[in-house]
Amino acid sequence: MVSMGPFFCIFRPENHVNLGCRTTSSHNMALETEREKGAHLLRRFGLGASEAELNFYLQGGLKGAIDKLVNYESIDEGFNLDIASLENGKNKVQMPLVVGWWISRILQTQHPLQEKMTLFWHDHFATSADKVKAPMSMYLQNEILRRNAVGNFGTMLTEVSKDPAMIVWLDNEYNVKGKANENFAREVMELFTLGIGHYSEKDIQESARAYTGWSLQRPRGVTKDEADPRKLAPEFVFRERLHDDGEKVFFGKKGEFTGDDILGMLCKMPRTAEYITQKMWEYFAYTDPEPTLIARISQEFHQSNLDIKTLLRAIMTSPEFYSDKAYRSIYKSPVDFAITTARQLGLGGLMKQTPDQVGPRKLGPVALINTSLKGMGMQLLYPPDVAGWDQGPAWITTATMVERISWAERLFPEPNERGLMRFQAYPLFASDPTANGAAKKLVSLFDAPLPAYKVAKLADAAQKVCRGRIDDSNANATAQAVTKLIFACPEFQFC
Repeated sequence: MVSMGPFFCIFRPENHVNLGCRTTSSHNMALETEREKGAHLLRRFGLGASEAELNFYLQGGLKGAIDKLVNYESIDEGFNLDIASLENGKNKVQMPLVVGWWISRILQTQHPLQEKMTLFWHDHFATSADKVKAPMSMYLQNEILRRNAVGNFGTMLTEVSKDPAMIVWLDNEYNVKGKANENFAREVMELFTLGIGHYSEKDIQESARAYTGWSLQRPRGVTKDEADPRKLAPEFVFRERLHDDGEKVFFGKKGEFTGDDILGMLCKMPRTAEYITQKMWEYFAYTDPEPTLIARISQEFHQSNLDIKTLLRAIMTSPEFYSDKAYRSIYKSPVDFAITTARQLGLGGLMKQTPDQVGPRKLGPVALINTSLKGMGMQLLYPPDVAGWDQGPAWITTATMVERISWAERLFPEPNERGLMRFQAYPLFASDPTANGAAKKLVSLFDAPLPAYKVAKLADAAQKVCRGRIDDSNANATAQAVTKLIFACPEFQFC
């Protein structure tokens, strides 16, 4: 067991860990070169900034990298696992396999922005399988988010609002004429469009009446022996007899408004553009953005009729996004921490190279990834409440740091340890099988912004394990020892 010196260990007795300085000695200037800016762009809007990814995305400079990220439709996704292939013989796919399917997709995709945005919208429209308890409904909502990830926000809002998982999650199936249920009406304004404090209780009550009659039904003409489990999922249905078609007053306007009318009115309000812009900026750039910055970008977003690509480009091309304030200032989420490091090792590619399997075995090692994500505080498809996950420093606690450090054991298992894919570390070090070589290789591989004195300490740790030279017998133990120290560093908790 390698001892972690005080400058690596970041534990504190309080629940949320104080990381102290997030910077390296070089972090006192705005990003200058296109390669520095490209790496920053990929850390935030992609799934890591490996040398290979940087070379690919920067072929046309920073502008070309932005174009490739945003216009991902022109690139083969590199993932083709059909969810139906995971059914259990009874035309059902269990919830853990739906979660595993998504993790596998994030791990293997060549559309990193699409999956990053799907994750953002999953947190925005937070819906938990803990209540929904319908695997195919959760899968189909996930596909709505992916399909509309960089499309039109109004279109996505309408589709998500009528999505069966959302109807169950916010109780709209119980919203009927004469007995309006206000859960969805409240959350669509508080969490999805305007933000708290930008509407009245009267607006909630009146708009809830507009959503009456939005309900579910079992698909018609489909039998239980239908081969595709997606076709057995509940569908949205509008029950006209349960709809309140009377006059409503919403933000001072009167009319026999329907649910679609209300959603349309919300999307036309400048406040919606402002709310989404601020939330997305804080997710991808930095917290507490300048009001003038949000006003500038949200106006462009609003004028585009809420085109998400317009908003993304405005953020990606903003000088503030490449400022000192933005650099390495976002706490890594568990997905950024665990799945990105697995991708950097090439584990997504290894999964594609494994022999064809049937059923759940097609998912390979994703169950172990899911276990680690849960330990780090993020179980996909199970957000803690309607507001989604707490971001920022909430990701870092004594318990989650134990899991982050232990992730090295999953990536580089020794012979008697349970790892991901029995990954062999020696090829990583073959060109320089020394302790110094191992330290430098892993720092580069994992994009770790460590000062020279910490890299030297990594080399000391490697030396204690390999005793001078790395070979097949000690490569994984060496990699594990060094990686544990990297994963414990305060600097490594930021992207």
